[in-house]
Amino acid sequence: MSVVVTAVFHPAPGKKDQLREALRSSIPAVHEEEGCLLYAIHDAEDGTITMLEKWTTAELLDAHAKGPAVEALDAAVAPFLASPTVVTKMVPIPAGTDEQGLL
Repeated sequence: MSVVVTAVFHPAPGKKDQLREALRSSIPAVHEEEGCLLYAIHDAEDGTITMLEKWTTAELLDAHAKGPAVEALDAAVAPFLASPTVVTKMVPIPAGTDEQGLL
């Protein structure tokens, strides 16, 4: 079963643009990882940047979390964060159609 993750990044004051660029530069390496179906960032109304992720399995997500791409991403974004990133793992609850009821 796939796993969906949100990671909410809280930029330090005046550092949102630098945070956005650090995330952008780190994403291509993750897109190449086995099991990565979605890894995308979005500006949120509250001033945070939210990453949406989807992985084919929990095992491949765990491998990603321990891998060099996350290590590089963490190092790239650290100077631009006001507080620790909030990461939430979720499993889908199918509802409605496959196209509209599953992420």
